[in-house]
Parts: sequence; structure tokens; C-alpha cells
Amino acid sequence: MRQRCSTRFFSELARRNRHNIRTLRQAPIAEISGALGDLGTLLPLMIALALQGSIDLPSTLVFTGLFNIVTGIVFGIPLPVQPMKAIAASALATNLSLHTTTAAGALVSLAVLLLSATGAIGLLTARTPVPIVKGIQLGAALRLVGSGAALILPLAWLPQPPGALFALDSRLAAIIAFLVLFLTQRAPRFPYALLLFLLGLLTAFFVSSPSLTLSTTNHRWSPFFHLRLPAFTSPAAWTTALSQLPLTTLNSVVAVSALATDLAASWEMTAAASAASPPSATALGFSVAAMNLAGCWFGAMPVCHGAGGLAAQVRFGARSGASVVLLGIAKLALGLFASLPSSSSSSSSSTVVDVLWRFPKGVLGVMVVAAGLELGKVGVGFDDRVWEGSEGVDREGSGVVVRRRGKEREERWMVMMVTAAGTLAFKNDAVGFLAGCCCHGAYKVSDWAERRGVLRGEGERRPLLR
Repeated sequence: MRQRCSTRFFSELARRNRHNIRTLRQAPIAEISGALGDLGTLLPLMIALALQGSIDLPSTLVFTGLFNIVTGIVFGIPLPVQPMKAIAASALATNLSLHTTTAAGALVSLAVLLLSATGAIGLLTARTPVPIVKGIQLGAALRLVGSGAALILPLAWLPQPPGALFALDSRLAAIIAFLVLFLTQRAPRFPYALLLFLLGLLTAFFVSSPSLTLSTTNHRWSPFFHLRLPAFTSPAAWTTALSQLPLTTLNSVVAVSALATDLAASWEMTAAASAASPPSATALGFSVAAMNLAGCWFGAMPVCHGAGGLAAQVRFGARSGASVVLLGIAKLALGLFASLPSSSSSSSSSTVVDVLWRFPKGVLGVMVVAAGLELGKVGVGFDDRVWEGSEGVDREGSGVVVRRRGKEREERWMVMMVTAAGTLAFKNDAVGFLAGCCCHGAYKVSDWAERRGVLRGEGERRPLLR
């Protein structure tokens, strides 16, 4: 039995990588462009945490690069590797140390590992109604749009000297970038993210940033990788991990599994049989656990997968794991360069973070907003094209498309909107999840009461107009 499972695994792995290679050969530019789709989420948080000293930049680049390569090969889809946002926000707000930040990521991963090993996370995925999952996705989409707007709104309307000819950090440049984005909506494999990234990189090299100070009193780069014991006994690590756990479980595992299934069903493949099958929630849980339990000992940033990152990379052209493998190779090379000692006054890692810090915030904002719009489109379209069995009995579906109308459609939309509203209002996926469950449960109780005859007859059920 064990030999049969092993043979099946390697056969599926070979099939997924044939798909990766085939897709890369057919559309190399689109795969490269798609690989850059999630940089709008990665760069701002990674740079801020590195400057503060809450993570080690070379270790983060090396380990996230390795994780990108492994997930691209194993899963065969453009699965993102992005920061754990609740931990990053808490670390930036309270100036957490590197040891506390990595401990929080490791504690979350231990909990996710336990849920995956016991099958609890698969049960949660199977039992969670689709409108609640889509509500979490929609809430995450709207939060992404807000985050992107927060990067753009502080900018001036026109490029500021010096370097006005090259500067993209202005509202006018952001508006032009949005217009190009909308004009290429019907060409999803147009290398929009690649072109925008190259322009941003040119700006980072040619535009000075007087506000940037890389004082060694605030942070110190290590030239080599060192073991860094996480502070597992720190109360701050435990409280930060508790705030991150619902987000990781719901958005990085449950929502990603559902989104991957929806995207795989809608992609137009030249050879559908060669496409990579969507990963299960259990497999994603093991992946999140393995990434952080490996990187936390070296000061790497706590990471997870995310529905927004997956939507972003697909929006900008990625259709296979080859895209994130290429991104991983680039991160790995950059991380190894940043880890080298330098004889000059500024270390290699300071040079790397200097260039990354100068990357235009307007470019990042446009990419983040685009990712939010793509994720929101997938979320709100769930009732227009629902695969039979998608309620959890058979997430892959039977290939039969059903359409929902009338009262059932309205109720499912309400559950989705209540979930998204709870997620947005409290900035917490767990609150949105509980709100959606309460709304869904109330409709179920109402259905039960109708079947029992409790709500029949006159009274509140009588229409006001005849």
C-alpha cells in the first residue's frame, strides 16, 4: 500500500512538472510577469521588518526563494509565499525583536501542523459553506484594495525632483498605470507586472531618496547565516501567534484551496489533462508548517500562502508552478549576494535593502489594488458558476455547473457579505468567519422552522402588498 502511494505521488509530481515546463515554453513572458504579481504585498512588509531588525533580510530572501522553488515543483501552480500579515503588523507596531517575531511564526506553524496531521483542517474545509469561504476572500480583496490605496494616497500629484523624468511615485503615474491595467483587462497574459516592475526598478536605481537612512544603530546586518533561537517563552510571541492563527487557517489554507479549485476550473488549457490538480487544504497546511519550522531558526520572516497572492499572480499571467520557481531562483541569488561580506563601508545587504526601499510606492500600490480586484472578482462570482459538490462533499466537482436563483441566491449572497463585513470591520478573519456562520445558521434555523410549520399562517410572514 505504501509503495502504491509513493508511486502515485511521484507520478503526479512528474505530471505537474511536465505541465510547468510546457507552460513556460508556451508563454515564458507571461509566467515571468505573473511571478511578480505578489511583490506589492511582499516588498513593503519585508523591507519595513528588515530595517527595524525584526527579521534577517538575507535569510528571508534565501529561505523564501527556496520555498518558492519547492512549492512550484510540488504543487505545480503559482502558489505565493507571502508574509504573515498579522505578525508583521504586530512586529512593526510594537517593535518586536527578531527572536520574538520568528517564535510567533513557529508557534502558528506548530498549530497548523497539528490541525493538518489530525485531519481537522480538512474537516474544516469540507464543512465550511462556500459563501463563507468566498466572504473571506472578498474581505481579503477589499483589504488589499485599501492597502494599495494607502500606498498611493500620500503621494504628490506630480513627480517631485530630483529625477522627475524617471519618478513613478506620483498619483498621476498611478492613474496612468491603472489606465494601462484596464486597457489590458482582456489580455490577461500581457506582461503588465513585468513591465511595471522593470520601470520601478529603473526608478529605484536612478531616483535618490533623501529620507532613507541606513543607520547601523537601528539594525545590523550579519554577513553569514547564524542559528537564532526563537523566543518561544515570550508572552508577545504567543499573543501575536494567536492573532495570526485564524488568518493563516482561513485565508492561507481554506480560502487558497477553494480559490485554486475555482481557478483551475476556469483556466483555458490547451491540454486539460496535463494541468496541475488543485492542492488540498491538508497539503497546504503541511506546506505552511514546513516553511516556518525550517526558516525560523535562521531569522527568516514568518510566511504563509494567501488567496490574494494567488489571485495576483494569476491576474498577471502565471498559470503554472514555473512562475514561482523563477521567482524563487531570483530571490535565492539576491539573498546569497546580500549575505556576502563587503569590504566597503556599506554592506551588500544594505545595498540590497537600499534599492528595494527606493522601489516606487505608487507601483506597489497599483499592483496591490489589481490583486484585490482580481480576488474580489473570483469571490463575488461564485453564484454565477457553481460546480456541483463544491459545498465540501467533493471540492473538485463533477463537471456539472448549476445556477442558483431566487431566495437561495439572495441568502447565500447575504452570508458572503456578512462574512466580508465582519472581516473588514474588525480586521480579523476569525470574526468574519463567526459572523458568516451565525448568518448561515440563522437561515438554516429559518428553513427548519418553515418545514415544521412554525412560521406558517398569518402574522409577520404575510406580505404587506397584495
